[in-house]
Amino acid sequence: MSQDRPFLGILLMLGFCVLAPLGDAMAKVLGGTVALMGLICVRFGVQAILLTPLVLLRGQSLRPPTGTFPKILLRTCLHIAGVALMFSSLRYLPLADALAIAFVMPFIMLILGHFVLHEVVGPHRIWACAFGFVGTLLVIQPNFAAVGWPALLPLGVAVVFALFMLVTRQIAKSIDAVHLQAISGLQALVILIPLLIAFPNVPGFDLSWPAQTDVILLLILGVLGTIAHLMMTGSLRYAPASTLAPMQYLEIPFGTAIGWLIFKDLPNGLAALGICITISAGLYIILREQRLSQLEASQSEASQ
Repeated sequence: MSQDRPFLGILLMLGFCVLAPLGDAMAKVLGGTVALMGLICVRFGVQAILLTPLVLLRGQSLRPPTGTFPKILLRTCLHIAGVALMFSSLRYLPLADALAIAFVMPFIMLILGHFVLHEVVGPHRIWACAFGFVGTLLVIQPNFAAVGWPALLPLGVAVVFALFMLVTRQIAKSIDAVHLQAISGLQALVILIPLLIAFPNVPGFDLSWPAQTDVILLLILGVLGTIAHLMMTGSLRYAPASTLAPMQYLEIPFGTAIGWLIFKDLPNGLAALGICITISAGLYIILREQRLSQLEASQSEASQ
């Protein structure tokens, strides 16, 4: 078990917000040449290959801690579903649009954190979430009528990852991030490989050997996804989901910048205003949580 350390949790979530859109960009680049299941298998395969030796070198067992197996398996299934929905949406939508539509997730997390985990959600966090959401709308101005049915895919991402993060929060203090991600990567391969064998002719399951350039991008995708979710899992070990929810809005400006650099999708003036609003909401949470942590530390020292 570990005590909450909100500022550390926020810093880890910030790292996730930078690396996750980079991984999504790699998936979008590869989406035209690599089958969907190929992307997903490499994503989790690299995770298992990188982290399993670390767990064994630390003398840990690859068996989940007592009582955590069902939740870890549920988390793995949610992770697979969320990645599949996100990668699918990127085949139809611009990177920034997909992220923007998916950003009903922090509101779902806030509600779940309050009603399921009984976490305290004060007015400052509620206003920060609302403020960040306004910025998100200004960044992308998502139009569900314009994009059609693929717009429903990021909504599915939002629901699935909200549940994913809720489950992660429940088990993150019972198992460290590296151990959890190694087990999850192995579980994902056990689930995915039989599906590939059973449905070789289904669209998205029809694998072929990728080009050399694609192999390099696939490896980068796997490494970025592994490190990003290590940071996310670690953040939930140290801070409540309701504290981290507003921070996730920072994925929007980072995703917009990455989309512009790679896909030449330049935000307009209104989007730039939205980026400023979103960053302001995230920085407000960082500074507030840092101040509260310092206040709690000084009160603890004074009482001793």
